[in-house]
Amino acid sequence: MKKYQLVAPCLMGVEKLLSNELKFMGAENVKADNGRVFFQGGADIIARANICSRIAERILILCGRFDAVTFDSLFNGVKKINWGEYLPKNAGCHVVGSCLSSQLKSVPDCQKIIKKAVVESMKEYYNIKGRLSEDGIVYKIRFLLLKDNVCIMLDTTGEPLHKRGYRANANTAPLKETLSASIVEIAKVRKNHIVIDPFCGSGTLVIESAQKALNIAPGINRKFVSEDWHIISDEIWKSERQKARNAVRTDSQFHGIGYDIDDSALEIARENARKAGVADYVSFKKRDIRDFSENYERATIVCNPPYGERLLDIAQAEELYKIMGEKFVEKDGYSYHILCPDDDFEKCFGRRASKRRKLYNGMISCQLYIY
Repeated sequence: MKKYQLVAPCLMGVEKLLSNELKFMGAENVKADNGRVFFQGGADIIARANICSRIAERILILCGRFDAVTFDSLFNGVKKINWGEYLPKNAGCHVVGSCLSSQLKSVPDCQKIIKKAVVESMKEYYNIKGRLSEDGIVYKIRFLLLKDNVCIMLDTTGEPLHKRGYRANANTAPLKETLSASIVEIAKVRKNHIVIDPFCGSGTLVIESAQKALNIAPGINRKFVSEDWHIISDEIWKSERQKARNAVRTDSQFHGIGYDIDDSALEIARENARKAGVADYVSFKKRDIRDFSENYERATIVCNPPYGERLLDIAQAEELYKIMGEKFVEKDGYSYHILCPDDDFEKCFGRRASKRRKLYNGMISCQLYIY
């Protein structure tokens, strides 16, 4: 089977988690970089990573990588890529990307140059003298020009991987599914855990915990753009989906509990859990943090409390952190994982975290405080 150079973009701070995930899937030569992980694999790994990755944002084929400081060098670098190996002769292509800290700064100009170079390469490969028809499947080509180094990539995913399909509706300021899954991984949620989110909102942390505990692949029921490509057969997609279905745990003792004070949010969470296939393993109830108290022998608490930049003003947020510190008591068998951007969180909470980990919630720099 042909091996491809691949790259998986991810949220900043979770590169190591994604590296481990990809290695477990069978990817080769895995190497973490800032906000992305490079790796190798065949068409089966492309399908498997799309279906099973909880942390990656996309799975991209790395078609070429080179330095470019002029539009001519950009054109020549892209044209050297053997695009006929990836694209049929009637393929359409759409180019998107970004330029960061590079001499070439204009994204629209780079898009035009790259598209022109791809077309010229295709015409040579297929020996076409006139215009390409471009009436077939549209392939999305992504580029990243970072410090004059160009990565030219082909998007195998389509809609980003954080769009699992279960969260059509969400309440205010929802937590991204891939970030939630990363927190769940850091919390080491397993098949017999009780997981509690005291600020569950639309239920993402609880649902991602349940899917992890049950080993339900997040992309098992969605479609990917590369399913229509000639380089990945239908048999591979069918095989990888069946492997994912066979891997679902039927012996899990997991239970997830979400609390919130918003009735509409709780209804959304219940519907999301149903769509995610975990409704029998989770429950959502109305409860204020001031009433938080649990008598389970062991429990993992994961949460993303509302804070000043999101839903509350600073004074309200700091009062909330104080209440959390009073309610989240130190107890054998209990761990707490709290995502927050406030530098004064520990001071308001009342004690220092055992560990801290820097993560990003969108563009907001946060700390995951672990107790």
